[in-house]
Amino acid sequence: MANCVLVIGNKNYSSWSLRAWFALRQTGVAFEEILVPLMRPETKAAIFAHSPSGKVPFLRLGDDQVWDSLSIAEYLAERFPAAGLWPADATARAVARSVAAEMHAGFMALRRALPMNLRAHLPGRPRAEDVETDIARIQDIWTSCRARFGAAGPFLFGSFTIADAFYAPVIGRFRTYDVPLTDTCRAYADAVWQTPDMQAWVAAAAIEGQRITEYEA
Repeated sequence: MANCVLVIGNKNYSSWSLRAWFALRQTGVAFEEILVPLMRPETKAAIFAHSPSGKVPFLRLGDDQVWDSLSIAEYLAERFPAAGLWPADATARAVARSVAAEMHAGFMALRRALPMNLRAHLPGRPRAEDVETDIARIQDIWTSCRARFGAAGPFLFGSFTIADAFYAPVIGRFRTYDVPLTDTCRAYADAVWQTPDMQAWVAAAAIEGQRITEYEA
């Protein structure tokens, strides 16, 4: 396999990095991980040294260069079809792509109000109506996908897919801020949280030294 490198930001804070990293881990491909600490004077130059967009995540596999989490995920699904990163069934695959894209493009109120901070526990933070709307929509997605496609396993489409990788940071947010979930959604969130890859990411986040004030209480 050609040399594979993934450039990411802080594991405690970088939700987009987690999505790409989680998807890449599902392929089983060995890769070099380069972590660029975010929001430092040298950050932008350090990222531009790898990524033409100046943002993380960034994937290089041989001569191929891919940036943006969703583009990376789609590339990996095409390059490594045996990993099953999208459901095999066409209907399920269409829904999985739709809910991943909805996460990629939406839920801005949730992102602003409840930033990812995996090593923190910040219960009781007030949530505006638009944040509650985002939370309700996410739970609707999880409930519907589990009911329609989840019979073969604990994830949204039974086995783990890109859709689960894209909602993994939200699961971290819900835990940090003690967001109440239905039984179905809690079971799903726990299944993702307990995967070895998610636990490895969380453990690494817990020992990062950098604290970014904007993402703290």
